[in-house]
Amino acid sequence: MDKPKKVAILTAGGLAPCLSSAIGSLIERYHEIDPSIEIICYRSGYKGLLLGDSYQVTQAVRDSAALLHRFGGSPIGNSRVKLTNVADCIKRGLVKDGENPQKVAADQLIKDGIDVLHTIGGDDTNTAAADLAKFLADHDYGLTVIGLPKTVDNDVYPIKQSLGAWTAAEQGARYFSNVVAENNANPRMLIVHEVMGRNCGWLTAATALEYRKLLDRSQWLPELGLNREAYEVHAVFVPEMAIAIAAEAARLKTVMDTLDCVNIFVSEGAGVEAIVAEMAAKGQDIPRDAFGHIKLDAINPGKWFGEQFAAMLGAEKTLVQKSGYFARASAANSEDVRLIKSCADLAVECAFRRESGVIGHDEDQNNVLRAIEFPRIKGGKPFDIDSPWFGKMLADIGQPKGVKVDVSH
Repeated sequence: MDKPKKVAILTAGGLAPCLSSAIGSLIERYHEIDPSIEIICYRSGYKGLLLGDSYQVTQAVRDSAALLHRFGGSPIGNSRVKLTNVADCIKRGLVKDGENPQKVAADQLIKDGIDVLHTIGGDDTNTAAADLAKFLADHDYGLTVIGLPKTVDNDVYPIKQSLGAWTAAEQGARYFSNVVAENNANPRMLIVHEVMGRNCGWLTAATALEYRKLLDRSQWLPELGLNREAYEVHAVFVPEMAIAIAAEAARLKTVMDTLDCVNIFVSEGAGVEAIVAEMAAKGQDIPRDAFGHIKLDAINPGKWFGEQFAAMLGAEKTLVQKSGYFARASAANSEDVRLIKSCADLAVECAFRRESGVIGHDEDQNNVLRAIEFPRIKGGKPFDIDSPWFGKMLADIGQPKGVKVDVSH
């Protein structure tokens, strides 16, 4: 098959510390291999594709593409658009009544002369890419779709490590290293650190691990009240493990009585079933996005956990802080940049072979870096709470490991 003459890039879904770097890596690699290949970037993800709104990657952009590794966010913009949710696309003015968004997208790709489309996003983005790739194949459009896996949750089957997750954990730890100093701003202080993670607790666990590495490198002055114990992580709650609130409250009350503070790390998805059940019992609406996901910021899990524990611990003040936006908008760290570049290099190779799929280390095939078939891509991969490093961390902070969420008290 002939080399691609023109390629397009889009980023979609929520932010992660990899989008800008991934865009830069693809531009750099294409330009390195063949400067004659045209590149455009659709503005605001699938929205820009549907509307035909794009940036041209000029020579000036190519010359300065390395700058993108220094920035977080996505310079070309994101949106949450599901091409198979026709009603939502019509409601948002992205297609006209009676139009099929997938066909509108496919026709726009043809109109723009695109041979290869690179989608950079999480499971929703790549599921949408899979649907689009199937539509293109079923209707003989002859285009190749190649995804790159972005999600701070690190929860995409069967990908070992999604882009940006390492950085998000590092940045979440950095965020809390300042917040934790509030532990002495008030007697009997409860601090709840809510970390992103709808169905998967990996980021919460990894953020706690990175934060404790910062504690390991710190010096302390217990003679003046500056001791590690007050800065420690005292509990980590993730969706995959038990949260027996009454038992944990009894354990943490001892911590509060001893240290005058308690610090809890909680995934935004932990305990959601109980929160939603409470809202439903009160007749409240459950807000959802275009993909049908519960809008976690609207139901506020961190606040709910703070309220549950505050009374039982006798907290005088409760502080709930969310590191998600701080962490996810960061520029990629050096470890992530290496992963991003290796994935982008393979993505360009696959473009020349016209091989569709999502680039990642395939857990089902000995973690080989390859273009993973779109039908095998799905979200919701749980964090393995039996990981030795996680078990050791819980043991170090004196927390038992449960098997199923139980928020009864």
